[in-house]
Amino acid sequence: MIDTFFNKLRLIATDRSLRNKVLFILGAFILFRIFATIPIPGVDPIQLEAFFRDNEFLGLLNIFSGGGLSSLSIVMIGLSPYITAAIIMQLLTIMSPKLKSLNTEEGEAGRKKFTQYARLLTVPLAFIQAAGFLILLTRQGIIPGLDMPTFALNVLVVAAGSILLMWIGELVTEFGIGNGVSLLIFAGIVASLPTLVAQLIFTFDISQLPLLIAFTAATLVVTAAVVVMAEAERPVPISYARQVRGSKTAGNVQTYLPLRINQAGVIPIIFALSILLFPQMVLNLFLAMENQTLVNAAQLILDVLNNPWFYGIFYFVLVFLFTFFYTAVTFDPDSVANNLKKSGAFIPGVRPGEATASYLGHILTRITFFGACFLGAIAVLPLVMQGVTGFAALAIGGTALLITVTVVLDLVRKVDAQLSVREY
Repeated sequence: MIDTFFNKLRLIATDRSLRNKVLFILGAFILFRIFATIPIPGVDPIQLEAFFRDNEFLGLLNIFSGGGLSSLSIVMIGLSPYITAAIIMQLLTIMSPKLKSLNTEEGEAGRKKFTQYARLLTVPLAFIQAAGFLILLTRQGIIPGLDMPTFALNVLVVAAGSILLMWIGELVTEFGIGNGVSLLIFAGIVASLPTLVAQLIFTFDISQLPLLIAFTAATLVVTAAVVVMAEAERPVPISYARQVRGSKTAGNVQTYLPLRINQAGVIPIIFALSILLFPQMVLNLFLAMENQTLVNAAQLILDVLNNPWFYGIFYFVLVFLFTFFYTAVTFDPDSVANNLKKSGAFIPGVRPGEATASYLGHILTRITFFGACFLGAIAVLPLVMQGVTGFAALAIGGTALLITVTVVLDLVRKVDAQLSVREY
């Protein structure tokens, strides 16, 4: 295995195109980390440290900003607005056949236009989230009360930082390997690991050593389970009809169509976290209003969202639903059935056309149910561990672990695909 790893590194280093893509990703990571260290002015570090202590909501938001939130940098809200915009656009495809056609049926040009709409929607969402979070920080005394021009300037800077991260992520997708947004979130998680480990060490009590050992063992088991589920697939047998052309006979080939148990990868986790975070940002805007009825309503909703039981159940349900939703968006049984029919392929014992689409949809629903249950259980398991041990870092670290493992597996698959193309 080690020899294979170093052999792949050698192939990457010798292939100019692949090497440039990897270097481009590393350059984007470095630029991202530089932006995450540039703070906005007037921050009280003592109040900031107290505010972040044992705050799970801010810890999750800090994942999206790559640690930029903990230092109140210009990219403090990270990629959350862009991810929220992507969710809204995907949901709109259900209500708008035109948008669905643009995203799935009009090829690369249609997908580019669809992505452009998501980028445009990111801009107002970035300003809303930036204003909401700055109001929250002002109410907590972390940044001083600002006059309107200074506040507007800070909102502009924070929103521009988020839009800049979106642009960098799009460039990584275009000129690098894999999904740029997922890779930037991965970079932020890796950069925040030393802080999480230090928090765990300094809050550690020797009496909790058995719990820490149990957590370490659970982490290894969860990592192995995520790898297994990410690679697990349900093969559907495919046969090609025999075709006679002159003196040559083609077809009569047996192969299979691989259906992954977790078709959606890490996207449901990222979507669910965005849905959990965005309302809290907006509700903080209402807390700054003079209308006492709106303030009371916003505070009531925030209290409900911060309830550990509601948070855990809602988190599981969101991950479960988004797994089905994203799988339905990315895998269309009707389209696959039509493509099989056009190429002279069929599933043994199943009629081509609608029967094949129904058969594939039935299989996909069953395996996605198990994949969604697994993903939801893995997502809320760290929350359970945090409730048992009392370490807030465990809940944050568990979510980060899930995202990291999935992104790394996806990146490895894409690199292997690039190397296979090079060999052939």
